[in-house]
Amino acid sequence: MKLIIDGKTLTLDKIEYFLEHNPQVVLSKESKARVLKSRKLIDEWVEKGKTIYGVTTGFGGFSSVSIPVKDIEKLQENLIISHTAGVGENLPPFIVKLMMLLRVNALASGYSGVRLETLQLLIDMINFHIIPVIPSQGSVGASGDLAPLSHLVLAMIGKGDVQIINNILSEKGKHERIISSQRALRKFGLKPVRLSAKEGLALINGTQMMTAYGAYICIRAKKLIKLADISGALSHEALRATDRAFDPRVHKLRPYPGQIESAKNILELIKKSEIRDSHLQDDPRVQDSYSIRCIPQVHGASRDAINYVCSRIEIELNSVNDNPIIFPDDKDYISGGNFHGQPLALPLDFMAIALSELADISERRIDRLTNGSSEKLPKFLAAEGGLNSGYMIAQYTAAALVSENKVLSHPASVDSIPTSAGKEDLNSMGSISATKCYRVLKNVQNVIAIEMLLASQGIDFLKPLKCGVGTNAAFNTIRKNIPFLKRDRILKNDLDKILKLVGDNEILKNVERVVKLI
Repeated sequence: MKLIIDGKTLTLDKIEYFLEHNPQVVLSKESKARVLKSRKLIDEWVEKGKTIYGVTTGFGGFSSVSIPVKDIEKLQENLIISHTAGVGENLPPFIVKLMMLLRVNALASGYSGVRLETLQLLIDMINFHIIPVIPSQGSVGASGDLAPLSHLVLAMIGKGDVQIINNILSEKGKHERIISSQRALRKFGLKPVRLSAKEGLALINGTQMMTAYGAYICIRAKKLIKLADISGALSHEALRATDRAFDPRVHKLRPYPGQIESAKNILELIKKSEIRDSHLQDDPRVQDSYSIRCIPQVHGASRDAINYVCSRIEIELNSVNDNPIIFPDDKDYISGGNFHGQPLALPLDFMAIALSELADISERRIDRLTNGSSEKLPKFLAAEGGLNSGYMIAQYTAAALVSENKVLSHPASVDSIPTSAGKEDLNSMGSISATKCYRVLKNVQNVIAIEMLLASQGIDFLKPLKCGVGTNAAFNTIRKNIPFLKRDRILKNDLDKILKLVGDNEILKNVERVVKLI
């Protein structure tokens, strides 16, 4: 299994494959040629004593300070050492490994002037699963993610710490022992790199931390929007709702793509539902609550937002975000601002809001499942209410997560604090947008999982009636792992199981075996 990197063709699908299957990363022949051509130009300019930002000058507020040729290598090493100023909890290893891949892809385009052997060391570290330890806080999204990427490069020069993790998506991997990068590189016959002109700057000038988060969030969000439709459909069954609101004639008159798709998904999921058939005649209800009736409009709006954000992330995956940028064909260089995080900060703030709305409406359905308003469902879904509390507190948990999301959804991108003595006077705070959005994503997964668990309990009270083709597949998957709640038990165990079924895509896979979801 190989993943060929060329700086141009990385996609979210390839990233998902990379995270799940650990393919060997290989640089394309064309990329190697471009990297060599760009590096040759840097060497020529240095030899001629040309003044180039970050090559023969200091950085940021020191950009007017000239650096003699004899100190160029020390300049690059000092850049890395001085910029490793991160604090806080360490980044998840899978985010770090993804950062490494994304940096390789950006440098592979051949506009940064790094040496081929430097780029190859980063690739070797990926292939040998050597994951640098990187603190999560310290980036303002100005010249990209300077502090996090500096901690990454610190491992490349043999001065940082790493973990060796073969399966970065497993819980076990989080607890691998931290060792020095010197020791890890030696274990695999690798040597630390001695940074040459431009290389330190080229390695840390980029948006790879926020893009890594953005890519992972997009991959999960594309699945989560389908899971939201599944959980909504399960609640639809348990609450004995009408399917009239999902009629395609309604949505054709307001043709937002996400709305149309979500409505189609609900109808597919509840197709052939005995529960729905049981109250087609003489049903006194004219319409259901918004949390059921407006699933297409709410889920659909989030779906459209998710697709928009993913389109922005895919642009960034294959973008050159270095400074200065080298144009080897023109034998020119330009100091610009492609490192700035604003094109990511805004979409990631938007993503947090879009995902939060999925949890908002899900929690409202959870409340309807548990508040006793349905004549067919007991209060809190308890078989013997009073003696047993049933799923009363599960709704509290969902409410807490939704409330937390409201705070996390405040946009980070509207803030800016100038840095580097005012040289960097408008910062994106994109890394904060990214980490907040990641927390929102996890909260939303939890809320949707809770809804699935409680809706399944509600469906049990409607037996012997069966639910639809798709909802039945979801229900059966849940019941194979979590039994009906007859008497109170430790709910944390139930929640852990349902979260795993959601996180491992087990429910989604089983549903998509029997119905086609959009």
